[in-house]
Amino acid sequence: MRIPSSVFAAGRKILGLLLVAGSIAMVSGQRSSNFSPRDRAAYAPQAAVQYVNPGLFFSIVSAKIATDGTITVDYKIFDTGATGLPLDQAGVLTPGAVSPRFIMAYIPKGQEQYVSYTVSTATAVVGGATGTQATTDSGGTTTTVATGEYIYTFKTKAPTGWDPTATHRIAVYGSRNLTAYDLATYNATALYDFVPAGGTPAPRDVVRDADCNACHSKMSFHGGSRVGVGLCIMCHTPQSVDPNTGNTVDMKVFIHKIHMGSSLPSVKLGKKAYQIYGHNGYSDWSTVVYPSNPSDPRNCAGSCHNPKNGAAQTSAWMKEPSRAACGSCHDDVNFASGAMNFTGDTNPNHLPQIDDTQCAGCHIPQGELPFDASIIGAHTIVDQAPGVNGLNFTLTKVTNGTPGKAPTVTFTVRDNKGNGIPMSYFAANSGSLSLTMTGPATDYGNVSFGSDTTATPGYVTESAMTASTCASDGTCTYTFTHVVPATAKGTYAIGVEGRLSVTLLPGTTQAVTTSYGGTNQVIYFSVDGSAVTPRRTVVAMANCNNCHGYLEVHGGLRNNVTYCPICHNPSNTDFTTRPTATVAADKTAPNQGINLALMVHSIHTGDKLAAAGLSFVIVGHGGSHNDFSDVRYPAMLNGTTGDTANCAMCHVNGSEAVLPVGKNNVIDPAGLLSPAGATTSACTACHFDVPAMAHAYINTDPKFGESCTVCHAAGAAFDVVAMHAGQ
Repeated sequence: MRIPSSVFAAGRKILGLLLVAGSIAMVSGQRSSNFSPRDRAAYAPQAAVQYVNPGLFFSIVSAKIATDGTITVDYKIFDTGATGLPLDQAGVLTPGAVSPRFIMAYIPKGQEQYVSYTVSTATAVVGGATGTQATTDSGGTTTTVATGEYIYTFKTKAPTGWDPTATHRIAVYGSRNLTAYDLATYNATALYDFVPAGGTPAPRDVVRDADCNACHSKMSFHGGSRVGVGLCIMCHTPQSVDPNTGNTVDMKVFIHKIHMGSSLPSVKLGKKAYQIYGHNGYSDWSTVVYPSNPSDPRNCAGSCHNPKNGAAQTSAWMKEPSRAACGSCHDDVNFASGAMNFTGDTNPNHLPQIDDTQCAGCHIPQGELPFDASIIGAHTIVDQAPGVNGLNFTLTKVTNGTPGKAPTVTFTVRDNKGNGIPMSYFAANSGSLSLTMTGPATDYGNVSFGSDTTATPGYVTESAMTASTCASDGTCTYTFTHVVPATAKGTYAIGVEGRLSVTLLPGTTQAVTTSYGGTNQVIYFSVDGSAVTPRRTVVAMANCNNCHGYLEVHGGLRNNVTYCPICHNPSNTDFTTRPTATVAADKTAPNQGINLALMVHSIHTGDKLAAAGLSFVIVGHGGSHNDFSDVRYPAMLNGTTGDTANCAMCHVNGSEAVLPVGKNNVIDPAGLLSPAGATTSACTACHFDVPAMAHAYINTDPKFGESCTVCHAAGAAFDVVAMHAGQ
């Protein structure tokens, strides 16, 4: 890997910088602790880093508006922070020119959203329609105070009669392109809130970056140069309209419609989706599937509107309903007529609304019951509603867990109040409770628990509902009918799953029956007296739930990533369900491997597979057709989603760099190679083209296995983490 040095000034000498054939050689395995593992600078030679000083950080010193409306801002530019090296904006004294842009907006008295001073008139590409759009200032002047400190004077002036007592926000954002050094293009944003006449500003503060970044990694758009929701709301204001579609790009409408995507009533009815004509043409978000819980956009407080985020107006979503905000998701409601859009149906609950003054009268923050007209009630997720008593498991111990013997498991089953739940309650409420045994923990999938377990390769699941012995406090014991394999060694595992049904608001028009599962637990035990060694930790459930809210699949039965690989092991495919496929073509297609690494990587790479003309289809229970080609991974890089190289979004403790060489081969009849080595299977789920598979194949020996660590281990020439560095 080489860094071109054409930008080096003639005669410039850099002590310790290795020059090879006109380029700076990267030093494999060398990492600088000053940069995140996602930053290419973390792997560059220290001498190169000291010369280039990668990174970008803006700091606004002050801003003011003169009596004649002249706007000025004093700002500084640093490499990695306020204590870093000042940067030359022109890129002469320090490498990499910086291109700052400026926006100024204010909040009118009695309002809560920004109005931009800097606007332009956009013209539709067809038809000539025009629309106002907030934008950056253009044509201003820059004065150098010192290297790294500048004063920008806007060409735009505050209009006559501007209010000096209103809250104002000025923003500077920009980029520093260091790709000539084989480093990144760095982007940064700085905001400054002030009241020109003096006093404490009261900026709009509804959603914080941390909540966006839980899914998006780094909230940025427009090539990545505009970073953070605080900047977004300065341009995505009610005054901004797309003249090509007539659609508003007001943030509260824009962002709701994007995240609702395929769940919008208009999209479900096959009507024209919400579109915006932007820098790259039309953008259509009708395929977006909101990942929370999963695919439940009602989880407002569990994702974007986090009540614990510290935002001053974090509760605005439930205290200040409006036609624009609510209608952005409920786009089938016609507020002007009271009828339903698209169908024309009348609804006695939908009266004409000519303004927003009466919205909060009916739609109070929280009512007395779930599913009522209150904001929280209307956004209640069914299996999390009040009245769901909860289901909680604890696996206490395993006895008799030795080769050739049937282990006995001691466990507890209790509700959220700590009350024991008897097995009879499961039977009376359409419930289930099962225990699953597998092993060894070094890698699941390659042992048999008997000739009657061929449908569950590598594990056995038994219902514990009828044969468990339970006390009134919920403490139970269950003895497996299957035994630990006679040849078993090391650590084995037992997991628990279960669910119950409940009818909420029975006897009312709002009655709904739902099921809810308990969180899976796994207990490990030694079968031969050796030290108990749990299965390796690869990902954290908390990381899954950053996007998914509370990830649960299979009807709520499975919801813990520690439990998932018991079934989703290297030997398993969808062979038991494919013959029942509801889509005829699925019945004759090869069985799809469902090993967890293969499956999760393939699912999250969904739309990239589709772009390559490929797909990942699992036939599920009931013969369901599960095609993940529409999955758009939300992590962002340079302003666009789909950064599947950002492994740390899921992986913990650098597990993505701990290659699973020597683990069990993965069965995948639908793939290019079956069986495939564990590392080959995991990596080619993302790097899915034929050359990548050929590369892995020729570096695998029939006797010795995969040689991936020679090049891709931590510190090697093509270190996995270094190769996935995104900026």
